Amino acid sequence: MAVQINPSILSADFARLAEEANAVEGADWLHVDVMDNHFVPNLTLGVPIVESLSRATDIPLDLHLMIENPDRWAPQYVEAGAGSVTFHAEAAAAPVRLAREIRAKGARAAMALKPATPIEQYEDILSELDMVLIMTVEPGFGGQAFLDIMLPKIRRTREMIAKHGLELWLQVDGGVSASTIERVAEAGADVFVAGSAVYGAPDPAAAVRTLREQAGAAIAAAPWACDHGANAR
Repeated sequence: MAVQINPSILSADFARLAEEANAVEGADWLHVDVMDNHFVPNLTLGVPIVESLSRATDIPLDLHLMIENPDRWAPQYVEAGAGSVTFHAEAAAAPVRLAREIRAKGARAAMALKPATPIEQYEDILSELDMVLIMTVEPGFGGQAFLDIMLPKIRRTREMIAKHGLELWLQVDGGVSASTIERVAEAGADVFVAGSAVYGAPDPAAAVRTLREQAGAAIAAAPWACDHGANAR
């Protein structure tokens, strides 16, 4: 089971975004939080900056849209250079249609759930997605403490993925750090968004490597990953 580490530029220095994007050598994706000050109480960046970032780095962009009306706006972020676009279940009017449109434009389609949103009601549409994002903080601001009460939800999501035999990435975003990533991985995640744990470190690239090693060791020992490997054989 491949571990993916996606540093979040929400914790980077916005005055030096190109430099910061390339300071995380070895990262799998660059996680880009788009907030509109409506769906969440914060305002970050939009299409023009995503276009600039896509030209400034070879690391593919993992867009997390914390915005109202993603049905209208998400396709524009694919056109701006995103390799993966995540919309929120709570904001999408037609999630299946939107996922198919994102995929048709050439990007991976993902759906995010706030902490209070249950995964169970979306079980039937998981096959339309490339990734599910479980938020382990309330979306809107970086640097929040990890919510341990989300671990059972991560486990239930992994069980659901296995039940349907899906090759679906399970991403976790919120409070992921050296002190939390192992239990997040053990619970079932394989894609990890880390903001301050990476960009707050003296050497961001070294922080990426350390988080990858920790998550990889935890997954190797996790029952869900062992079961996955047995099923694959």
